[in-house]
Amino acid sequence: MTRWTPRPDGGRPSGKACSHTWTADPPPLGETCASCAPHERAPADLLLCLTCGHVGCSDSSRGAHATAHFDSSSHPVARTLARDREWAWCYEDEVYLDPLEQPLLRFTPRTPESVWDYPRPPVMREDDRDVRVECAGQVVAETRRAVRVLETSHPPVFYVPPQDVRTEFLFPAVAGRTWCEWKGSARYWDVIVGNDVRARAAWSYPRPEPGYAPLADFFAFYPSLMDRCTVDGEEVTAQKGDFYGGWITAEVRGPFKGAPGTQLW
Repeated sequence: MTRWTPRPDGGRPSGKACSHTWTADPPPLGETCASCAPHERAPADLLLCLTCGHVGCSDSSRGAHATAHFDSSSHPVARTLARDREWAWCYEDEVYLDPLEQPLLRFTPRTPESVWDYPRPPVMREDDRDVRVECAGQVVAETRRAVRVLETSHPPVFYVPPQDVRTEFLFPAVAGRTWCEWKGSARYWDVIVGNDVRARAAWSYPRPEPGYAPLADFFAFYPSLMDRCTVDGEEVTAQKGDFYGGWITAEVRGPFKGAPGTQLW
């Protein structure tokens, strides 16, 4: 699996900072451009969508098939399939990306924080660390645009924007609504990768209460039901119990609600 990160040499046509560090290697859905094949055209320069595996020609002209796929799907990153080159392109930020074979991030200690200093009602905090969720050999989510929700006695919950979630792996859970007195009605999702089913492994707030509007359609994942969840390269520990879904990292201090006998905390 290759990690893609913005080029360090400043080769950024838009001059913007890229919001993605993309990690994905879906199998190509074809050997040539899906749109060119019916017309018996076989373009040499092809791009692979790193979200769904769509293959399209990389002609940069308006209406080119790889570009058209991005415009219709909003999948942000595609990489070249040329054998003699290695680069990717972020359509969303208009930035070239290069591969990193070594781990991008190493855990660095942060200032300790006690969950008993978190407020109630809970507060939201933007977090620019690399938040990553892995399941059944796939990266289901990765972002630097997470929102942490902090509540008294609870480890933080990380909410990931839908643009940074591979939603093709998420399916509405059969039984799946709960009510939070602060955030409102939560919807639950099964994470399904191939034949691997993780029931009710994620949740979201489609229509949160007004004070938590920024969480609308963001996804949170139970680390206990995923294979691995990390924050800046540090593997998190799951909050005990099967309801709250908090992420415990080294700087977060307890004791934590969730274990037997703590329901009334």
